[in-house]
Amino acid sequence: MKFQSDRFEVAVTGHGPGWVAVAGERIAHSLVLHSDGTRAAWPCERFEMLTAAHFEPLAQTRPEVVLFGSGARLRFAKPTWLRPLIDANIGVECMDTAAACRTFNILASEGRRVVAAVLIEPLA
Repeated sequence: MKFQSDRFEVAVTGHGPGWVAVAGERIAHSLVLHSDGTRAAWPCERFEMLTAAHFEPLAQTRPEVVLFGSGARLRFAKPTWLRPLIDANIGVECMDTAAACRTFNILASEGRRVVAAVLIEPLA
C-alpha cells in the first residue's frame, strides 16, 4: 500500500539556526512557501514586527491550512494577526520553524493545499 503521492512539487530539505533549505537551496530570510512550489520572501525579521498585514496575503491564496513557523521556539500568533485567515475559514497552526518545515513536507506530499509562513530571525 502506498501512502505518499508521486507528485510533490517542493520540499523543505533542511533547516538550522537562521536558515531553511528548499529543494537544496539555503535561504536565510523569512519566506512563504506554497505546496504548488511557489515561494516568496516574507518581509519580517522579528516576531515582534508581525502584524495582520503579514498574514492577509496568505488568505488571498485560499490554502486549506497555513503553518506559521514562529522561529527557533514556539510562539503563538496574536488573534488580531490571524483575523484575515479566520475570516476566510482557513486553518492556522502555530509551531516552531523546524516543526512547520516537517509538517509542510508531510501535508504537501499528500497533495494538500498548504502554505508555510516561516519566520527566520537573524542570528544574534
